[in-house]
Amino acid sequence: MPRLREVPKHEAHAGAKTIYEMLFGDRDPVESPGTATGTPGNWWTVFAGVPDCFDHAVAGFGFYRSPKRVLSARLRELGQTRAGYARGSRFVFSQHCKAGRDAGLSEEQIAAVPAWSVATCFSPIERAVLAYTDCLVLEGGRVPDPVFDALRKELSEIEILELTYITCTYDLHATMCRALRLEFDDVDDPITEVPAPEDGTGSMDVMAAVDEIASSDDSDS
Repeated sequence: MPRLREVPKHEAHAGAKTIYEMLFGDRDPVESPGTATGTPGNWWTVFAGVPDCFDHAVAGFGFYRSPKRVLSARLRELGQTRAGYARGSRFVFSQHCKAGRDAGLSEEQIAAVPAWSVATCFSPIERAVLAYTDCLVLEGGRVPDPVFDALRKELSEIEILELTYITCTYDLHATMCRALRLEFDDVDDPITEVPAPEDGTGSMDVMAAVDEIASSDDSDS
């Protein structure tokens, strides 16, 4: 379940109601969740909790899909897909694998996004976009000159700015989905303590015991 309250249809503002009807038809998405693409749909119902936040986010979707954009949809989706993977958002990664296909990415390329650095199916500019995405998402914007120079070889300044803004926007979405446990990111953290055997033999501090043995060996020598 999402960590924040979902807004039912009868409480939704006009902008949210329009999206609700488009995605869910006559259903209340809180009572009867599920979209045609297989997602629960709770990204929309949670964001609707702050109407102008909802409208701002939806306008952002319109921005990156606007015909005014100079950056190619193919490179845009490559950055968005890698941003989802790098940030660890299954929802963003999964959705943009699908959008990437529509934008012309091959099945081989989509499958190679997680290990792009050793893949041979990307062009030089595609590799530059992937490297730049990693710098934005994983390095917090710390971009080495050679990476930026590789972008400059084939992209205009307008394309680079669009790529930067859109990729960072999807880093934000990926982060929020994880934090609020939205859509496919409603998962428990896998990093937990693994219980020791119930017979008590696993309660010892193994490394302390190893250190004791090593110290004893040193003293004997």
